[in-house]
Formats: sequence, C-alpha cells, structure tokens
Amino acid sequence: MNISINKKLNLYITLFAVAISLFNFTILYFFNNIFLVLIISLPIFFITVYFIINLLTKNYIKEKIKPIYKKTCQINLSLKNKNVNVDEMLKKINQQINLQAKNHTKEIKQLKELEKYRKEFIGNVSHELKTPIFNIQGYLLTLIEGGINDPNINELYLKRAEKSIDRMILIVNDLEAISKLEAHKLELNYDNFNIEELINDIFDMQMLRAKEKNISFNILNNLNKKLIVNADKKWISRLVINLIVNSINYGKNDGNTSISIKELENKYLIEISDNGCGISETELPRIFERFYRADKSRSREQGGTGLGLSIVKHIIEAHNQQITVESIVNKGTKFAFTLNKAK
Repeated sequence: MNISINKKLNLYITLFAVAISLFNFTILYFFNNIFLVLIISLPIFFITVYFIINLLTKNYIKEKIKPIYKKTCQINLSLKNKNVNVDEMLKKINQQINLQAKNHTKEIKQLKELEKYRKEFIGNVSHELKTPIFNIQGYLLTLIEGGINDPNINELYLKRAEKSIDRMILIVNDLEAISKLEAHKLELNYDNFNIEELINDIFDMQMLRAKEKNISFNILNNLNKKLIVNADKKWISRLVINLIVNSINYGKNDGNTSISIKELENKYLIEISDNGCGISETELPRIFERFYRADKSRSREQGGTGLGLSIVKHIIEAHNQQITVESIVNKGTKFAFTLNKAK
C-alpha cells in the first residue's frame, strides 16, 4: 500500500471518529440517555467501518496484483492509476495463468516424451553394441585359452572377430552421422552431379550383395537427357546406398530393385522400389525412427544398425527436400524423394 492511500485512510478514520464523538456528545447533552446513544451510534459505526475496511481491502489488493497484472499482461501499467478495475485485473490474470498452465503442461509432456525417447535410445545403443562386444570377447577368450594354436579355429575366429569389429565401427559411424544431422551441425557441400551415374555406381558396388539373393537392378529413365542435380554428393550417395541396401535386405529371392526418375518443375523425383516383404500399415509411420525395426529378427540377421532410414530422412531434410514411403505387405515398398535440378 502506498503513502497516498495511507494518508486518505487516516483522514477517513479521523473524520469518522470525530463525527461519532460529536454525535454521541449531542445525544447525551440533549437526551442524557446512554442506551439511546448505543442504539443509534452502533449501526452507524458498523456501516462506516464496513465501508472503510472494504476500501482498504480493495486498495490493498489492487496494489498487490498490479505487478502481477503488469507481468502477465505485459503492459506498462502505472502504479498511480487508480481507475483500473480489480475484478478486470483478476479476470485477465486468471486467463493468463490458465494459458501458461496449458503451455507448461505441454512442455512437461514433451519433456516426458524426450525422457522416454532418451531411455529407449540408450537401451537400443547398449543392445546394438552388446552383441558384437560379447562375440569379440568370446572369440578372443577361446584363442587365449589355446585356440590360437589350433589351425582349424584360429583364423576362423579372428575373421569372425574382425566382422564384429566392423559392425561396431558401422554402428559408431552411423551414430556420429545421425548426431551431426540431428544437431544441424552438418555442413553440406553443394555440387552439380549426374544422379543417374551415381545410382549406376552404387548398383555396381552392391552387385555382389544382390547376387546372393539373385536380385536384379534396373533404372527407368525416359527423359533422354543428363539428369544433373544440385546437392551434397557424398551424403546423397549415402542416402541412395542405404535405400538400395534396405531393398536388398528385405527383398525376396529372385526379386528386383528398380529406380525411376521423373521430372518435376525444378526438381527430380527419384523412386526406389522393390518387390520384397513390405511393411505393415501400423509399422509404416515409425520406420524413420532411430533403431526402429519393422521386422526385428530379420533386421538383426541382416546386420543393420537400425539407423539407416533415420539417417536417410535427416539427409533429405538437411537438403530442404521431402521423402515419402508406400508399402504393401508381401508386395513391396517404394521410397520417393526429391532433389533440386542444377541451374
């Protein structure tokens, strides 16, 4: 409560006390009846005290809620302004508090989801690394305990240990890549290159893997011109490799992986299709999540890290492009993404 309110309140109380005293003195002087004085003066006393306390309370509340009102409503309200309605202040403050409560509830929900995601991530990383580590440990212990002198197992176990180390390196490299992508620390080096030539080079690299399942490759291009795009060649190469390897891993024996390239206004649409096992409708929305596996048993058999499609999505988003997926169980899957044409 400020000084001006105190002065007014003291003035009201003083005037009230003087008025009551004069009134009582007058009645006693003329009527000489104390009972009559009490009957007349008590109601006046209570009514006057009520109005004084009411005034005091309103002014006290107003002075206390003005800073809150200023903070919540973000307005420059003068503390000397006495015309502001207390009920209106409380109404606005209540609205602001309810709004902030909703925002905080939303933030808490997001934090809980992030905490759940963090726990799942740590669990998945631990699980992915545990298998190759235990394998390496088992091979090395066998060799240390005398297996190194057995020509039937020493070279075999060393090669198996090497494969497990390669798998660990793959997991670490994928984790490093996705950390950069998610932290937006990736510096893209844009260049003009022929996307069709890049795809053919990747086909050649994956030919041995495809031959194990007798999967054929083909490119559908009816544009009759060089398809030059503007993007980071290294990361787009990784994206195409991930999608083609994914199509081989989940493709059926004697199947095929086909890539079609279509022309849009200022972009090319690249579609990578297979006729493999497909993905169920319930699993489809989650396939770009880190470590998510639609077919967990088969994924681990194929040796994937569970990060490939998540990396693909982040690479496309880093290029400010889009990727979509369509799939039918037992019929196949199609991934489609866009890249800018070179100017």
